[in-house]
Amino acid sequence: MFKKIGIILADDMEFKAFYNYAKNYDVEEIERKGQKFLKIDDGKHEIYAVESGVGKVNAAISAIELILNFDVEAILNAGYSGAVSGLSKGDVVAGTRYVECDFDFTALDYNLGEKPDGKLFTYPNKELLDVALTLEGMKSGNLGCGDVFLADTERKNFFKKTFEINAFDMESGALGVACEKYGVPFLSIRKISDNADDTAKEEYREENNLCKEDLAKILLEIVAKLQ
Repeated sequence: MFKKIGIILADDMEFKAFYNYAKNYDVEEIERKGQKFLKIDDGKHEIYAVESGVGKVNAAISAIELILNFDVEAILNAGYSGAVSGLSKGDVVAGTRYVECDFDFTALDYNLGEKPDGKLFTYPNKELLDVALTLEGMKSGNLGCGDVFLADTERKNFFKKTFEINAFDMESGALGVACEKYGVPFLSIRKISDNADDTAKEEYREENNLCKEDLAKILLEIVAKLQ
């Protein structure tokens, strides 16, 4: 049973769109040690949302802040991703597996992405995933992440072959690790903005600048369905 939910969005346009949609609810702004959070009451849940900033470190820090400051019982993440395999622009995908594609201990005889403890992947909470997949049009797929905006067909194909991922972003794998360490259920939802190739920059900027509220709507629909 989840009553306190954390929500993480990476960049300012994603968070702005979420804030605009959240105004349909009871919203309060909270500041803790210089970091701003939104507290949203949907009548059944306390929801705490934060703009993490782009990248793995920022995302992981925000997850830990939500856990330690607000005792959230689950964390949802949403944002834009590049398509790697089996997805098209506009698709929305719930992550079924997460991996940090840029974690490289291969010089010490580990597989690319593999941690010293032998772990390669983290996984979503089943209840969160099952609820997300009840939403119309929601797809499922494996998510890869790294501290790079993927806009290279050769590198994309390498990640596809190595990790069997469907989409690539800059936060999901790190969030999976942080939430697993603290025992907090996690799910990442990503919307495909581009094809992670040489057209990705223009396609991403075009989609992000529209400041659409669809991801916000999806996140709060998932929360509303949680018991």
